[in-house]
Amino acid sequence: MLIEFRVENYRSLREEQVLSLEAGRGGDANDVRPRHVEGVNLDLLPVVALYGANASGKTNLLNALAFMRNAVFYSANQWQPDQKIPREPFAWGTGGSQPSLFEVVILMDSIRYQYGFLLSDESVLEEWLYAWPHGKKQTWFERDGAEFKFGANLKGDNKIVEGVTRSNALYLSTAIQFKQLQLNPVFEWFRKVTTLNFGELVAQSDVDASNYSAIARLFEQVQGRYPEPTLKDRFMTILQKADLGIVDVRVEREIRDRQIDGFQFFLKHQSNEDSAWLPLSEESKGTQSLFRAAVPLLRAILTGGVLLCDELESSLHPVMAQTIVRQFNDPLTNPRNAQLIFTTHDTNLLGTTLGDEPALRRDQVWLTEKNAEGATVLYPLTDFKPRKQENLERGYIQGRYGAVPFLGEFSLAAE
Repeated sequence: MLIEFRVENYRSLREEQVLSLEAGRGGDANDVRPRHVEGVNLDLLPVVALYGANASGKTNLLNALAFMRNAVFYSANQWQPDQKIPREPFAWGTGGSQPSLFEVVILMDSIRYQYGFLLSDESVLEEWLYAWPHGKKQTWFERDGAEFKFGANLKGDNKIVEGVTRSNALYLSTAIQFKQLQLNPVFEWFRKVTTLNFGELVAQSDVDASNYSAIARLFEQVQGRYPEPTLKDRFMTILQKADLGIVDVRVEREIRDRQIDGFQFFLKHQSNEDSAWLPLSEESKGTQSLFRAAVPLLRAILTGGVLLCDELESSLHPVMAQTIVRQFNDPLTNPRNAQLIFTTHDTNLLGTTLGDEPALRRDQVWLTEKNAEGATVLYPLTDFKPRKQENLERGYIQGRYGAVPFLGEFSLAAE
């Protein structure tokens, strides 16, 4: 699980910003949303929502974590020796000349890890990894430019890997290529970070949410690997809860020149006719959006990974956004403690408009806004210490917590 993410000088995130998934103190003792996980003496949150005005930096925070994930995955084997590091520092002032920092504190197999690095355009300036097996801190490695220090607890061919680690590549990324197995848990955590609904980084995810071929292959990959209902069963549950009148789904392989050229999906609608099937391309935009979102969402729950989603409510009914959040919050439907970090403008998640208690706890809400210099500031809703009975939805819309657009005399009327 992700405990904390720290970033500095990436896109609009100029000063150091910290996102914590540690649950706040107090609250209802019967609330099942916070997870107490072996390895840390604190409760962790399975869901965090980012609210704020358009262009306030919400998506940049998700992109920062996705960039870190990609650096771990690709710096050793895809970044070229003469290539600048694609880090995208703050766009003006001294941003380009200052380094960018990325760090996560994570929990894997009941062991806490702290891993991070500092980058310039040309090279990795610093890199570090600490571990807490049995609750005691161990330094596994520290890097300062070309100098490496390895702790006694990091076994393997450390010096050999050091010798082949390029100045513009991460040691962690390089070590995995040389099968330094002790580092696998950290690498595996990054493998389980996937993206949905945003940007060029989606194409580099293990599952491209817009690629139906990848979705079809995912059906095949996970079939029979888990004791719970199959991926298709879970997928159908989400489609049926959306009340779209869909009762079945099938995948057909497209064969051209005796080779698989792709896949086509068909959805069966509630009808007495056996022929009530439609290709996905003829379904509504909302159905297509839900279809693309469902598999990455379920994949995260199946693997216990982290899903980064931009605009969760995009083309979805508010009830569906609430259903997805509640799926991650409920330990019965999320037994592997998968985490969902998403941006949204959906205030229904803050209030009780749709009945029941709010889908989000107060400590699951984070806010972004730009300061006078155009840099993003990230802060938790709990900074405002809202009263227990306070209507968070109304307070957010009224600007009581900041992070909302100032429209001034904005008007669409012609003069």
